Amino acid sequence: MVATQAILAWTFISECPIPNDVNELLVEGEKAIAAYKTVRDSAIFTNKRLIVRDAQGLTGKKVEIYSLPYSSINMWSTENAGSLFDVNAEVELWTRAGHIKVNLKKGVDIRKFDKLIAEAIL
Repeated sequence: MVATQAILAWTFISECPIPNDVNELLVEGEKAIAAYKTVRDSAIFTNKRLIVRDAQGLTGKKVEIYSLPYSSINMWSTENAGSLFDVNAEVELWTRAGHIKVNLKKGVDIRKFDKLIAEAIL
């Protein structure tokens, strides 16, 4: 198995409008439900998967797209921010591809995020 621990860690900064160009990534019957701003691009929840777009390089013209089908998620956990000095909430996903960690910045509703995952998987 490829070592995924180092490459599959994302930070979601805030909820944002669903990008218009996401439709070109969707398959028949798939629809975008919610989107989050990442450091350089966005993450989109659909009714079938989580899509994370990661712009790279100085210009951001090179874009890597991660697609995580909900069917590959075996388990997840969420942890809300604890105190004044612990401002990030955390989500951990255990998948067939490995362990994925998502940091949620202050202002991202961890319970809404948890519900998005639950509704997609359960």
